[in-house]
Amino acid sequence: MTENTSVDPVVDAAAADENADATGVPAAAGFDGAGLDVDALPGGAKAALEAVLMVVDEPVGDLELATALALPVDRIRTLLAQLRAEYDGYGPDGASGLPLRGFELRNVAGGWRFFSRSEFAPLVSRFVLEGQTARLTQAALETLAVIAYRQPVSRARVSAIRGVNVDSVVRTLTARGMIEDAGTDPESGALLYRTTSYFLERMGLGSIDELPQIAPHLPGLDALDDYGDGEY
Repeated sequence: MTENTSVDPVVDAAAADENADATGVPAAAGFDGAGLDVDALPGGAKAALEAVLMVVDEPVGDLELATALALPVDRIRTLLAQLRAEYDGYGPDGASGLPLRGFELRNVAGGWRFFSRSEFAPLVSRFVLEGQTARLTQAALETLAVIAYRQPVSRARVSAIRGVNVDSVVRTLTARGMIEDAGTDPESGALLYRTTSYFLERMGLGSIDELPQIAPHLPGLDALDDYGDGEY
């Protein structure tokens, strides 16, 4: 086995002891593990740990995972090491031979989270930047373009520019994480919108300043500021 699969401690033994009860299970306010035996679940504790890791959106620590599964921290660390080794193609005996997975389990920023492997970055990027963006409707793309170039901008002004009501489209773009609340207009009190860092990630941009200049293609772009915040 060429890779060290030992788990770097996130919580030291002293901290673990302070947060554990007499059985070694971390205490959690409001957590009721009565009747819940993760080992009796399909796939056992290891599968239960995978299920929790699948839904986290940021690295989660050993102690938090132990609390969620009502298991001792030491056992969680052992299970994490086993999972990481399996995803990297190593069996229980430490010998390689298992199929390499398209994702890996990393210990970053003081916690654990799944990541796609760097070898598959071109495929993932193509799916994110091409496949997902193509699923936006034409109306959504047009509305997103107006917001991107005129941000921060009110929904009413976007409606004025497009000539149609954009309420439902704005809600969709907000739900997709492409735009967000940017405060209110000091004069009209209207809610303003701007694009998000997720939008930049999807577009492959470092900042809004990298948006292509479209004035040569749309000579009337400067006149967009003339549109008021009328109701549509």
